Amino acid sequence: MPDTKTFFITGVSTGFGRALAEAALADGHKVVGTLRNEQARSEFDALKPGHSFGRLLEVTDTAVIAPVIAEVEGNVGGIDVLVNNAGYGHEGLLEESTIEDLRRQFEVNVYGPVAVMQAVLPYMRKRRSGRILNITSMGGITTFPGISFYHGSKFALEGISESVGKEVRSFGIYVTAIEPGGFRTDWAGRSMVRAERSISDYDEVFEPLRARRLERSGKQAGDPKKAADAMLKLVASDNPPTHLLLGRDAIDFVREKLGLLKTEFNAWEPVSSSTDFE
Repeated sequence: MPDTKTFFITGVSTGFGRALAEAALADGHKVVGTLRNEQARSEFDALKPGHSFGRLLEVTDTAVIAPVIAEVEGNVGGIDVLVNNAGYGHEGLLEESTIEDLRRQFEVNVYGPVAVMQAVLPYMRKRRSGRILNITSMGGITTFPGISFYHGSKFALEGISESVGKEVRSFGIYVTAIEPGGFRTDWAGRSMVRAERSISDYDEVFEPLRARRLERSGKQAGDPKKAADAMLKLVASDNPPTHLLLGRDAIDFVREKLGLLKTEFNAWEPVSSSTDFE
């Protein structure tokens, strides 16, 4: 891949998307960033004229994604690095959330990224080169009560990322699931949709978690700028990983999950292995 690359990053107004866009621009790369209103788009254009290019895009409007990608390929340059960053969190107990809540969560966190990958891959495949970073979460591997719809969307994107990576590896395209822990982004604040409470049976298990999440918003240990630096190192690697955890909390929680899985699998192995034809 060329040393100076063209990035296409969804959702660059705040959070990881903004931090990565600014870091990539500082390193001399071109960055096409998607935003959802004209003022934000023009402000992004002005960050570094000739290098920063704002594009209006709502990832749930899947019909317009391919034309936007084609325009970027023709007018800005071939996309070397796709970063599917746009997304949000839904906090709510399963019984207190609606199917429409679930549908919206998947439209933004799963269907949108898939549509962008489908639009970008033909160009990367033709060039036999590319990097795709899908921002999932440690919540795509481990789980906590009260955000089951969010976990479902991130587990889905994890599985899709891993499988697509195997499909396109022979073309020189590498797909990585980026799995952050707690970072000082807007995820638990502006980017979190919270379902209304209605069932008191869940108060004991859920209310302390909701309160803690609100209290910790903006105080998390993770630094988005350092996450951006880590992602740039990954992009520059000749052999990037399939998964990249970000943050010590992500490492700790995922290791705990893997240990619990191993213990449970081993305990139930006789039952698991008893189901084959003899």
